[in-house]
Amino acid sequence: MEDTFSNLATYGYIGLFLYSLGGGFIGLVAAGVLSFMGKMDLSLSIAIAFSANAIGDVLLFWLTRYQKTMMTESLKKHRRKLALAHILMKKNGDWVIFIQKFIYGLKTVVPIAIALTKYDFKRFAILNVFAAAIWALAFGLSSYYFGAILSKFAMYISDNKWIAPVILIVLGATVWFYMERVTKKKKK
Repeated sequence: MEDTFSNLATYGYIGLFLYSLGGGFIGLVAAGVLSFMGKMDLSLSIAIAFSANAIGDVLLFWLTRYQKTMMTESLKKHRRKLALAHILMKKNGDWVIFIQKFIYGLKTVVPIAIALTKYDFKRFAILNVFAAAIWALAFGLSSYYFGAILSKFAMYISDNKWIAPVILIVLGATVWFYMERVTKKKKK
């Protein structure tokens, strides 16, 4: 276990940056718990997750806006999810940029959907930076302050290895069923 902590302290910040480019919720929570345990620095972890998350969404927006042919080919099977993101954007406006940071499954779809509209790039970038800051502070600080509970839970799962796959399957199935239900074509 000490080798794992040593490796996380050495390579954890690089992994957190790379993981946060595409979302990073679990990586940020893990960094918060490791900061509670004294293995990582909390403020550095939050700063890294914030910057990577903001950069990741801006890159998705930029790639979709200026490389539409490349992006639309890879998104053909996600048309219904893109339509859901468009509906959410029309219904909630700019708040979708903030909300999408906290909803797994919409994290990557919303910047792409917004980029396919005529939404202003500068406005998206500014709102995205604020949203990434709120996201990083919320999850980084909460995982630090609940570090004792989360580390006990992690130890319990490491002692009972069968629980982790069950939790992952239940969470994955829940997200999948929700996205299927929301994006399902309605019969007329």
